[in-house]
Amino acid sequence: MPEQPSSRIDLTHNPAALKALTHPLRVRLLGLLRSEGPATASELAAATGETSASTSYHLRVLARHGFVSEAPARDARERRWQAAHTLTTWDSEALLDQPGAEVFLATTRRQQVDHLGRTLDRHEADLAAGRLDPAWRAAAHLDDYEVRLTPASAAELGREFAARAAELAARDAGSPEAARVVVVTAALPVADHPARTAEAPDTRPAQDGETP
Repeated sequence: MPEQPSSRIDLTHNPAALKALTHPLRVRLLGLLRSEGPATASELAAATGETSASTSYHLRVLARHGFVSEAPARDARERRWQAAHTLTTWDSEALLDQPGAEVFLATTRRQQVDHLGRTLDRHEADLAAGRLDPAWRAAAHLDDYEVRLTPASAAELGREFAARAAELAARDAGSPEAARVVVVTAALPVADHPARTAEAPDTRPAQDGETP
């Protein structure tokens, strides 16, 4: 996908746009346009297993709320779509005051989990087919940790991770060794099980493929 100027759409005080992204297919269509570049409804239907009529309808909904726009067509018969922004952002605390916020968060989080699974499949296939430098076998990683944090610390962790990722991406911009890297982060608190509250938590880093 060609480089785009960094731009954002903020949903914090936009309940209509927020509601539009409570449909899982719309979240996926927007993600595909951002990662793979402009496409027609038919191309997106093939990528998602949906009908062209369905993807066309949902693209029009996304366009109505400013998420996508028409892209230059390759010929007079087709209608191509492109993402209007590179990122969707929101203020989590303020967002929860908006109608439909809980549904939106649940939908997008589940889509991110699904996206991670599809990315893992693609990563393994690209390595097996020799489409990636062998150095990525050691550099790629999928880790999970279980630590005890306050809400403030969990929020700080997310901000610092995002800032560091942006810093490294800027440093590697234009490098012939750079490849597209899908980065997924999560900080999901869970309540202690009553029978385990007296046990000390295991804070050691988990290994690839290991679940605490």
